[in-house]
Amino acid sequence: MFGHFRTFSSGSISTFTGAAMKRLFAFSFATLLLGSLLLAAAAPVQAARLKDIARLSGVRSNSLIGYGLVTGLNGTGDDMKKSYFTLQAIYNLMVRSGITADPEELSNIKLKNVAAVMVTAELPPFARPGSDIDVTVSSIGDAKSISGGTLLMTPLKGADGQVYAVAQGPVTNGAFAFGGKAAEVQKNHPTAGQIANGAKVERGVPIELGTSGLLHYQLDNADFTTAANITERINALYGPDTAYPSDSGTVTVTIPELFRDSVVLFVSEIEGIDVDTDSTARVVLNERTGTIVMGRDVKLSTVAVSHGNLSLVIDERTEVSQPNPFAEGETVAAPRTDLTLTEDEGRLTVLNMEEGVSIGEIATALNAIGATPRDLIAIFQAIKAAGSLHGDLIIM
Repeated sequence: MFGHFRTFSSGSISTFTGAAMKRLFAFSFATLLLGSLLLAAAAPVQAARLKDIARLSGVRSNSLIGYGLVTGLNGTGDDMKKSYFTLQAIYNLMVRSGITADPEELSNIKLKNVAAVMVTAELPPFARPGSDIDVTVSSIGDAKSISGGTLLMTPLKGADGQVYAVAQGPVTNGAFAFGGKAAEVQKNHPTAGQIANGAKVERGVPIELGTSGLLHYQLDNADFTTAANITERINALYGPDTAYPSDSGTVTVTIPELFRDSVVLFVSEIEGIDVDTDSTARVVLNERTGTIVMGRDVKLSTVAVSHGNLSLVIDERTEVSQPNPFAEGETVAAPRTDLTLTEDEGRLTVLNMEEGVSIGEIATALNAIGATPRDLIAIFQAIKAAGSLHGDLIIM
């Protein structure tokens, strides 16, 4: 398959045969494969970018809220006899628009195409006046649907009472609700919707980024080992004493002199650093859905488990006692109760857990009991109470 190849070195000529080329390629491939394996072994097993496990202190969104009106509904708005606050908001709107209305005649106003709503939004960090943000609109009255309506200009305020954005636009929710007195059909949720880019930012929230020469990173999951690993990685790249852990949930970083005039570039660099993460061993149980999630570091000591189900069925019914046709007596109703008690066979199973077992081995040992996921929740709680579960047990 390979031809003859000639190489020129120091004026001499040597010939490579096809077999020699095959050995050369095989050697090169083996060397390349060994190098790849060494690089893979040197890479951190549980590495994650700093930006995925920590947040820069002070850089966060802010919640906004406002009260408004949605108009243009197809007879599905608030009932003015029951939602007086909607009627009052309409009156205030008419007065501001220059329409004269008698306050004593408010009860005579009958509108079916207007609904009072609460408007909420999240103001992202570094938002500037003129930026667009999404808003969520939800009815607070007895409107049947706000589909197809238009939100009138609504100021959105922050926790300090200041107006930071103004919302307005058509509401979309992909829902409908129709029906009569005896039947009704509904799709999705018709009393809430969204307006994409429905609010204009009028005021931004000032954020001081590195003005003091320091950056504070807050870990999503506080852990001393992870905080120490972050500090070690940053100091290895930018010199000792660049970073230090303030506590298990915060790492303080000193901005180097080289980046004092370009803090954004420095932040973009350190947020891309790969860090070995660590966390407390946890078992998460969701009793509503029967879901069980175990972390990779969960350990169980040797424990004996027996689990059996006891079920009691009570059947209540009424029987009619009627005398013979020619006998003297009255027809009476006699209650009757049947009790059925069923107890599943419980087996005592020894879970012999040695150090370093995997999650799969734990699952196999627990499945040997023959319990359902909901039974396993009770078993995990009992194992934790017995002191044989080494880790946090979180019940949702």
